[in-house]
Amino acid sequence: MSYGIQLEAWGKYALFSRPEMKTERVTYDMITPSAARGLIEAVYWHPGLKWCIDQIRVCNPIRFTNIRRNEVSQRVSASNAREVMNGKNKPLYLNVSEAIQQRASLVLTDIHYIIGAHFAMTDKASASDTPEKFYAMTCERLKAGKTFMQPYFGCREFPANVKLFTGEPPSCPEGLEGTRDLGYMLYDMDYSDPEDIRPTFFRATLKDGVLTLKDCGVVS
Repeated sequence: MSYGIQLEAWGKYALFSRPEMKTERVTYDMITPSAARGLIEAVYWHPGLKWCIDQIRVCNPIRFTNIRRNEVSQRVSASNAREVMNGKNKPLYLNVSEAIQQRASLVLTDIHYIIGAHFAMTDKASASDTPEKFYAMTCERLKAGKTFMQPYFGCREFPANVKLFTGEPPSCPEGLEGTRDLGYMLYDMDYSDPEDIRPTFFRATLKDGVLTLKDCGVVS
């Protein structure tokens, strides 16, 4: 048996990067299922459960804006960290003045979603773990505004506000009436083979502002 929940999420900016855009970052038209799952996991995650996204409702018109951000072209590697831990005398930091670079990004603005999800128990649940317990804890944390980490929309500099949604869903926003093909969208990463982690995609279609994963051929 699975337990369902509805999460309301909103914020000022979002960037759900399209992998085919290499140099400059360009966002998908809306939040991806994996990013939506990340919002819920930021509220409550446990190895004994697995969150699955069922539906995403777009509550505001889809709007884009261009911004420029400072990024770094390097990162501290794990091999360097191991060498320093083993006593090698070498710098373990990034020189921001040398590695900094400015990039343009096409991001979403004025974001508001209602996300429907459910969870299923995994084989890592203990004898004291029950679906009722996990459901109650998730709802309690959402009502109290508690999170394990700050939820964000694609990038950590774009924080997301989240809360439990219990009301009537809003009407379809202007411009999203009917069917809208969003093309291929990232669904999630396939970790079934740790030596060959692969992305999985699906054909995303909005119907009156609602993305229903099952209607798009995704069964979770």
